[in-house]
Amino acid sequence: MSDPLKIGTRGSRLALWQANYVRQALEPLAKPRPVVLVEIETAGDQVRDAPLPQIGGEGVFTKEIQRALLDGQVDVAVHSLKDLPTVPVSGLVLAAVPARGPVADVFVSRHYRRLDELPVGATLATGSLRRRAQLLHRRPDLQMIPIRGNVETRLRKMDEIGIDGLVLAEAGLQRLGLEGQITQRLDAAWMLPAVGQGALGIECRDDDRASLNLVARLDEPASRLAVQAERALLRALGGGCQMSVGAVCTVAGSTLTLRAAVLNEAGTQRIEEQIQGPAEEAENLGRQLAEQLLARGARTLLEDLGPA
Repeated sequence: MSDPLKIGTRGSRLALWQANYVRQALEPLAKPRPVVLVEIETAGDQVRDAPLPQIGGEGVFTKEIQRALLDGQVDVAVHSLKDLPTVPVSGLVLAAVPARGPVADVFVSRHYRRLDELPVGATLATGSLRRRAQLLHRRPDLQMIPIRGNVETRLRKMDEIGIDGLVLAEAGLQRLGLEGQITQRLDAAWMLPAVGQGALGIECRDDDRASLNLVARLDEPASRLAVQAERALLRALGGGCQMSVGAVCTVAGSTLTLRAAVLNEAGTQRIEEQIQGPAEEAENLGRQLAEQLLARGARTLLEDLGPA
């Protein structure tokens, strides 16, 4: 029997859904090799009650999986792309970005139909600096409650603690069959998603031609170009997933449109810019938009967040 193609993944229900999605797509391509999942616990999984910056910030959900990939324990790694640092790891390559899922953030509440219906002083939970800043920019009267854990844990905590509302990624709820929990999809006109939100990133070793050739067949060009632009923007800003930067990119035919915003931690200041150009110039457009934001003072707002 052929050696299995091993996929490294976190063990949360959402991560396993994502890894199984990739496994099912790879199985007919990899025959006669079986495709199996290898669960790997990350630093972000081990410490669940501390803010992410306190346990390492960048790469807390990816480093251990990348290490297993480099060591040959697994052949392929599946990540939520928004968790994958924009600075590449030597020896690894982002081999594919499958068709992207929904990118929006959503409002979940047991008592209110819309975010704007929350009364003054209501409690709203999120574990994201980006979401917190954008929510406070729109509703400075709200009491923001930090929350961590997987999707089901956050939903349970909302009910147990009696929080008025919760903000989550639409893609995660959809993939877990929890769309019915969504109260309102938040408008990207003011709530810009995280870089790479809704997309999967599949990594391989750069010298593993067999795995690279297999995984490349899952790549969806428009999704890859969109996240290339977003990740180039974030990299040029000098930041990572623990920074208050929101971005959304769309690719229509040969035209790419990228919009991004940088906020300070309190949400009192927001700088937003947009750029449009040829889709094949995704990386350059991302860097150019970052330069526009920096020229308007984005660095000061990012420094207000402290170390990434």
